[in-house]
Amino acid sequence: MTYPRDLIDPIILKNREFDLEGFVFGNGDFSPDIMLIGEAPGEVEIRTGVPFTGRSGKELDKTLAIAGLTRDQVYITSIVRSRPFGRKTIIDKTGQKIEKRPNRMPKQKEILLHAPLLDYEIAQVQPKLIIALGGCSLKRLIDNNMKISESHGTIWHGKIKQLGADSNYVPSQQAYDVFPIFHPAAIFYNRKIEPQLIADWEKLKEILEAKAI
Repeated sequence: MTYPRDLIDPIILKNREFDLEGFVFGNGDFSPDIMLIGEAPGEVEIRTGVPFTGRSGKELDKTLAIAGLTRDQVYITSIVRSRPFGRKTIIDKTGQKIEKRPNRMPKQKEILLHAPLLDYEIAQVQPKLIIALGGCSLKRLIDNNMKISESHGTIWHGKIKQLGADSNYVPSQQAYDVFPIFHPAAIFYNRKIEPQLIADWEKLKEILEAKAI
């Protein structure tokens, strides 16, 4: 996929106003039926330049396999393309202060900044099915009031949110099928959802077979 510089450069430049670093392009099949949209790259992804190459990437590969999919059959991107980082000062064994920059969830202003790029990707890919990986992706695409714990595993059909000329979200002209699912990294913090996560990917396989996608 070709990304217009006049679209990317202003976003990268404005990243400096936030605690955002690096930039990761979307990856995979550029004319797929399925588009996966995650939250934001992490520390590993910024180094590799490839989405979902850290711990959550290994989990994603496992779950893709459950649905009978591989990375080269889908397009993978995220709602924010630069790594959001926090600031935390710790004291090591020698008493020296060390600043840590852990991964964190993107803020609404950061999601808004990167919104034109996600809109462009969706318009270019024209997916038959969008898989929203996690709550952040779900809220960005559909509704801030939606919860992944309540919406996962069920296809939602309708117009998604796109950035309008006045920097507010407006409904897209086209309707899409969106399948919300837990973010692969969610099981690191809550192993209890693993059976649900697996069941959702198994359901996705059934949906893909029924739709012949």
